[in-house]
Amino acid sequence: MKLERIFSSALHPSCLLAAVVLLAVNVNLLADDRWVTYDGFEGPGKGKHVVLISGDEEYRSEEGLPQLGKILAKHHGFKCTVLFALDENGTINPNNGRNIPGLEALDSADLMIILTRFRNLPDAQMKHIDDYLRAGKPVIGLRTSTHAFNIPGNQTYAHYGNGYGGEKKEWKDGFGRLVLGEKWISHHGGHKHESTRGVINEAMKDHPILRGCDDIWGDTDVYGVRLPMPESCQTLVFGQVLKGMSPSDPPVEGKKNDPMMPVAWIKSFQLPAGKPGQAFTTTMGSSTDLRSEGLRRLIVNAAYWLT
Repeated sequence: MKLERIFSSALHPSCLLAAVVLLAVNVNLLADDRWVTYDGFEGPGKGKHVVLISGDEEYRSEEGLPQLGKILAKHHGFKCTVLFALDENGTINPNNGRNIPGLEALDSADLMIILTRFRNLPDAQMKHIDDYLRAGKPVIGLRTSTHAFNIPGNQTYAHYGNGYGGEKKEWKDGFGRLVLGEKWISHHGGHKHESTRGVINEAMKDHPILRGCDDIWGDTDVYGVRLPMPESCQTLVFGQVLKGMSPSDPPVEGKKNDPMMPVAWIKSFQLPAGKPGQAFTTTMGSSTDLRSEGLRRLIVNAAYWLT
């Protein structure tokens, strides 16, 4: 794999972590150099396969998901395959919205973790995602995965697109709404100047996914969602909008925190003619958000709960 995209931004702290990821674990680059596979160490996840799909232009999923894959493999035993948006010459390019090779890995996956934004993938690639979801297999959706796809109306998988409003009524608002619980709505917090503190939903505080997740913070802003959420959703964490970009900043006053928006939830889903499945969604999850131990634990707990 051409790793220019990961190592070219040397001043970004998550890039240094991504470098450590590739050097510190058992990385298999021999089978196909277009993606990275971390063979699982010993742990409860051993024998299970997680496929992590990156591809966004802003939140550095091409750096964050290798970090997450390393954690799941080294500390928990999962085999992890990380996929990237690539140019034809094999260079990682998150701005290329039309190509994520290796999605056939989903055919043997036990869990899909996705952080993509407005992708328009070819039918041959989308089919692996569609087959996986029709089988009712579990999903973790991070940050922009609520608007993971943007597929024109004349294409086979147009109904996956964000805000879909075509003739397939069960797919209204696309993959984000049907599978994860919401599509793209808005920046509820101030983008790049109001960060997010996670506040546990007291009604769900004993849920296994929340175990040990006492301190959740991210420098990304809270996304807006439509309230009430679908009946198939259960909110785990609310997002408190903060006045600045530090975890110690106070919450903003007024309507932004009254009510607080959900930022993490679980959802049951079922594609038309498919089997029922479960999803965990958080609108946090950028590479810099993953510096939060509480958020990392939340995602790892979700991986265990779903598999």
